[in-house]
Amino acid sequence: MIRDITIGQYYPADSPLHRLDSRVKIVLTLLYIISLFVINSFIGYAVVIGCLAIIIKMSKVPFKFMVKGLKALVLIIVFTAIINVLTVKGDTPLCKIWLFTVTLEGVFYAVKMCLRIILLIIGSSLLTLTTTPIKLTDGIESLLKPFQKIGVPAHDIAMMMTIALRFIPTLLDETDKIIKAQQARGADFDTGNLLSKAKALVPILVPLFISAFRRADELAMAMEARCYNGGDNRTRMNVMEVSKADYMAVAVFVVYFAALIAIRILI
Repeated sequence: MIRDITIGQYYPADSPLHRLDSRVKIVLTLLYIISLFVINSFIGYAVVIGCLAIIIKMSKVPFKFMVKGLKALVLIIVFTAIINVLTVKGDTPLCKIWLFTVTLEGVFYAVKMCLRIILLIIGSSLLTLTTTPIKLTDGIESLLKPFQKIGVPAHDIAMMMTIALRFIPTLLDETDKIIKAQQARGADFDTGNLLSKAKALVPILVPLFISAFRRADELAMAMEARCYNGGDNRTRMNVMEVSKADYMAVAVFVVYFAALIAIRILI
């Protein structure tokens, strides 16, 4: 399951989505997340699913590769569904479970919330899957530059976010190796109650934290040895430019967002 997490990974391909400007993709991703909270009907979710399917097809990222990233979040999705089914009240009761009354409205709301989480994860993961860490850093830094006038360290924030995303796959691989090493020594992570499973995680978390701190220290020394000095007077080999394809992507997104608002108002 550790290897199924796709957040922070980059999938190399030659697609229109890969060629878009990183700044445009970051802004459109944020607006996409906002759009998920605009819709409140299954028609709106159908529109989002249809548009997302087209974008995934254009990105040339295998759908199975994207879906497998949901396996690690199945418990969160199921927990969200159960909480909403048991707590959301409605006028059409279906059954009673202990002190809770399950209603039809609660079931519908739980389905909507689960769809929202799934669409949020898949849609936002497209940003890292189609954007290299270097372009992501440059895009975030460029978007934060106007805030430097009020003392916001744009380059430092962008670098920290990119390093964090970059090392997610590395830490996941490290976790997988530690789990296999502990299992080879006779550790059992599958049997027992919840408390025993939590205690079994200690032999994993301790070496994982030690490895993470060691990698951070090695990275800091490597940057200092190369006289890294942030974004002061820093030049780039590839200068970012907004192309016609980026303007077209923005126009298509405006139509998509307007359609969702119309559906929200009319339905």
